[in-house]
Amino acid sequence: MSGIVLQPMQPDFVESFHQALDAVARERRYLSMLEAPPLERLRDFVAGLKHGNNPQFVALDGARVVGWCDIRRHDREIHAHRGVLGMGIVDGYRGAGLGKRLIETTLAASWEIGLHRVELDVHADNTRAIRLYESVGFLREGVARDAVRIDGRFVDVIHMAILRG
Repeated sequence: MSGIVLQPMQPDFVESFHQALDAVARERRYLSMLEAPPLERLRDFVAGLKHGNNPQFVALDGARVVGWCDIRRHDREIHAHRGVLGMGIVDGYRGAGLGKRLIETTLAASWEIGLHRVELDVHADNTRAIRLYESVGFLREGVARDAVRIDGRFVDVIHMAILRG
């Protein structure tokens, strides 16, 4: 894992990001989607993040995206001090500290652009991710019971947040 490099998202990385997002989504355990959106829609999402000065970093193994983390600022003025974190790590790259590196890098960038609060939602059965989020300072703020339904199985979602400071 020492050869993994973190870089801000670039247009050249979008196709590989699409593959990584699709791989994690198809595991049907971690994300709020069951497959990646169409490539052009993902390009628009990435361009929108960049246009809005939202931090997004990818983890690269050579030219392959194996992880990502982004924080999207809320678009309404009274909520603009808040951002929502999304991330994922491709199977085979988990458990080696890559997620922590991505979160710490992306959080630092979010503080630099003036965010005060970063939020996320995590499936309650994703204990590894919950431990990771808690290790960098996220606190549990609530539970949405049966908020996700995958293959007929309901899963609670835990809402977590961290404040700058």
